[in-house]
Amino acid sequence: MPSTFHSIETAKRSLFTQTAALNTTGHNIANANTEGYTRQTVKMRASIPMEAYGINRSNVPGQLGTGVEFDAIERIREKFLDSQYRGENTELGSWTIRSNTLDKLQQIMNEPSDTGIRKVLDNFYKSWSDLSKDPESVTARTIVKENALALTDAMNHMSKQLSNLSADLTSNVEAKSSELQSYVNSIADLNQSITKIEGLGDNANDLRDQRDLIVDKISKIVNVTVTDTDQGYNVNMGGQALVTGFAPTTGINGAFLQAAFASNDLQGGEVHGMIISRDQFVADYTAQMDNLADTLANGDISVTLPKGSVLPEGTVLNGVTYTGTNRTLQSDLTVTVKGLNGLHQLGYTQEEKDANGNMVAGKPFFVASNNGGTITAGNITLNTAIVDNPNAIAASLRVTGTAPTEELVKGNNTLASLMSNLKLNNFTSVSTGNKATIDSFFSSMVGQLGIEAQEATRQTQNSTALVSQVETMRQSVSGVSLDEEMSNMIKFQHAYSAAARFMTTFDQLLDKLINSTGVVGR
Repeated sequence: MPSTFHSIETAKRSLFTQTAALNTTGHNIANANTEGYTRQTVKMRASIPMEAYGINRSNVPGQLGTGVEFDAIERIREKFLDSQYRGENTELGSWTIRSNTLDKLQQIMNEPSDTGIRKVLDNFYKSWSDLSKDPESVTARTIVKENALALTDAMNHMSKQLSNLSADLTSNVEAKSSELQSYVNSIADLNQSITKIEGLGDNANDLRDQRDLIVDKISKIVNVTVTDTDQGYNVNMGGQALVTGFAPTTGINGAFLQAAFASNDLQGGEVHGMIISRDQFVADYTAQMDNLADTLANGDISVTLPKGSVLPEGTVLNGVTYTGTNRTLQSDLTVTVKGLNGLHQLGYTQEEKDANGNMVAGKPFFVASNNGGTITAGNITLNTAIVDNPNAIAASLRVTGTAPTEELVKGNNTLASLMSNLKLNNFTSVSTGNKATIDSFFSSMVGQLGIEAQEATRQTQNSTALVSQVETMRQSVSGVSLDEEMSNMIKFQHAYSAAARFMTTFDQLLDKLINSTGVVGR
């Protein structure tokens, strides 16, 4: 049998439940713009009825209900969409970094333009052509010197920019490792807090939101997989554990992430993009620029020396040593020399003789600034002898007389002409053995960079679209709709008002029963 106050208790439960629903609606509305917030809902259910089935149950027909109650406040979230989002976010993080790095490399190359390496090379070759028109001109020699310095400065500057970019990427890996360590520590702390709260029977919804948001942020930095356990999230990067229950992995730094990349545990995210950018893109273009500089100075080239040219004493070409009277070529001679340096050493400087009275041969035109090391884009420089005295530039391949009265044919421009024509000569790459002009080597590098940058941009755009699509789907499930919440608020408000009216009605009935019965005849 129901008690006299049964309906009052039913109304009370309804008031409590609708109040909880209104409070939750207000919480949703307040956090409509909070990053990572998940819409919450009150799980209502009919409370246990008056009497269960049994031998001693009342004979009154019907199982009388006792109203409504709520057993939980839950988040509306889809784990599958979370997993999808994190996977796409990881790809986006990697491609975004790669695209940004390639954009910076394009700015460093600065091609096509009127101020890039190609323009400086053109000016260098043109200055040799001008010198060939007036080989005795000090002004023309000075212009050759200045254009050579401009070329080496441009290569040095580009090499320094590439080195700085590599160092920046290394610094960014360290910065991201610190950020990752902070996130990992936070997840371990949240695991502990959530476990304590939910051990009391409540859902730690807001703390779970914070934890999921941190995992989302980690997915932008590195690839992650998440397993929900009794002690909270276990977060892994490939086969490398980042968080195991309450225990975070410590010592996350650049070396840790580099090792994870080497072991293939690190397969995506911003750090992956940084390491790819540094160790592949920047390193590759640095090596290509170094090869370009060394090939220009020392790469094998085939040139034809005209009949009548006089080679410097002791010159060795094609296995033949030229000395004494056989220094003068009796016919055109096609030879292979070691780049611009080798060709320059076949000519003669202005009015300078050795101790035996022979005209002095040209010195190596380009040298390494680190005193004889391999020439790279970073250390290539003009020979100091030429910097100090432009007359050390060799332009002539002719002399008259013999030592000690040997004299330079000053008006001869044979070597200067050969130098100016190197623009069209094929050089043999020092590092690869491929043959092409210096312009072609550089154009190939610029073309490769353009294609790689285009592909990275395309992949970034595709990843951005996929992340946006998955996030839209996720928000359609978990996001707060103010229109829907306002509708719910009105619904819960009316339910609360009706429950209150229901309680008032029974209060009046009880008042009648208690205060107005048994008073007939008074």
